[in-house]
Amino acid sequence: MKNINIKKVLIGGLSVMLMTSCTDLVNDEKDSIVRVGSQDGFTPGNPTELLISAYKDLSAYTDQANIYALGQHPSAEMIPPTRGVDWGDNGVWRTLDQHTWDATHSGVINAWNQLNQRIFKCNEIIASNPSASQKAEAQFLRAWNMFHVMDYYGQVPFREVTDGVDVNPRVLSRSEAFDFILSDLEAALPGLESRGPAPVQGTANKAAANFLLAKMYLNKAVFTASNPAGPYTHDAADMAKVISYVDAIIADGYAINDDFFGNFTADAGTETIFSSAEGTPQNRWMMTLHYDQNPSGWNGFATLADFYDTFEDGDIRKGVPAAADGTEFSGIGQGFLIGQQYNDSGEPITDSRSQKPLLFSRDVTLAGTPTEKGIRVIKYHPGKAGKYILMRFAEAYLMKAEAMMRAGDTAGALAMINDLRAKRSATALSSLDENTMFAEYGHELYWEGGKRTTEIRFGKFTTGTGTLIQDDYTVLYPIPSPAIVSNPNLTQNPGY
Repeated sequence: MKNINIKKVLIGGLSVMLMTSCTDLVNDEKDSIVRVGSQDGFTPGNPTELLISAYKDLSAYTDQANIYALGQHPSAEMIPPTRGVDWGDNGVWRTLDQHTWDATHSGVINAWNQLNQRIFKCNEIIASNPSASQKAEAQFLRAWNMFHVMDYYGQVPFREVTDGVDVNPRVLSRSEAFDFILSDLEAALPGLESRGPAPVQGTANKAAANFLLAKMYLNKAVFTASNPAGPYTHDAADMAKVISYVDAIIADGYAINDDFFGNFTADAGTETIFSSAEGTPQNRWMMTLHYDQNPSGWNGFATLADFYDTFEDGDIRKGVPAAADGTEFSGIGQGFLIGQQYNDSGEPITDSRSQKPLLFSRDVTLAGTPTEKGIRVIKYHPGKAGKYILMRFAEAYLMKAEAMMRAGDTAGALAMINDLRAKRSATALSSLDENTMFAEYGHELYWEGGKRTTEIRFGKFTTGTGTLIQDDYTVLYPIPSPAIVSNPNLTQNPGY
């Protein structure tokens, strides 16, 4: 693992900084078109070029740091052990795991910058005389990026393209941002293409907008609560909207894929709703594989035995063994990698540092961890992977089942969950409640980047193993220190 310096520029005059992070394979700002409004007025850009750039910017979501890290690392599904000096990185990973981050945390700052840059670029597209379809796509992308700012930070700065560099962006409260995002999505929906499932969905479509609308209403009680930590009251009318939006996705032809791991291949069929436009999901296997495997990974993140043990034997989602048939990358299995690991020819791998058999063990600690400790996770296989999935139908399916349960149709929700479990070769549940519903999210969507949001909605975010600070205020991240200094319209979140 090596360190690189990447210059981050936050649109709107909020901050300019240098960050140091673990290696990633994402070219984040390289292909971006950045244009800043001034006191002299805004000069429209080329909406086609700007939109292409905005889709390229989705690569930020494929990184193992920043946006992904804030959505996944604080959950009970992932642990970032420091192995010697590897993955120490001044404690940025450990603080996410332990909920001890602050307003100077590099991931907190960089995710803020990335997301707000992307929102501003969408503002530029909308102000650059786009066609009706281009405007709809830009509104969707603005809503997608703004959703994450609202979710993570609870307030959203908004800079108009005509604002000069000396103008402090106005700030939307969480409930105001919620309404703004809904308005964008509702306005965009008629102008988006109606498109059925395909292995690559690198541009916005109606199903993607319906997915985000369903997610908005499922989390409305969280996003509009007077206390961000709850308790939350889920209105039946909101749950009905969730069901309606998911039904619209189903009407476009999306369905559960019988081949679970097939969802993460270049041949993915019925579940991909929205995906990255370019690049591969290579960070997802590099961040977890050992450096003596093929491909040689960064020997990083693992899952916890407590989470692994929630899967029953026979559930295909728990994993499939490596083929080890001599072809490249065939030594890598899928799902959870535990026990002795093998090379592409089926021969046991020896850890080149410890000179011991490479056995991924159940036990793993946050610091001082030997190189072989920890169960690794592979959803995207290096020999089969397609594009990185941002929206998958299985999540929409679970959102509908949860909405039905919260609206009182527990029997219908249970039938849906058991249909899904049957496709995954898991035994049927005899009953469904919040705990079993929450568990099914983990079984189906583990390591896909959104577990923090789910844990908060189910009231489980501050109770995880290894969470040192279990105070309610951690359900929101702090507003980054550079942003607070540069924009007096921002107010630091309570607790920071």
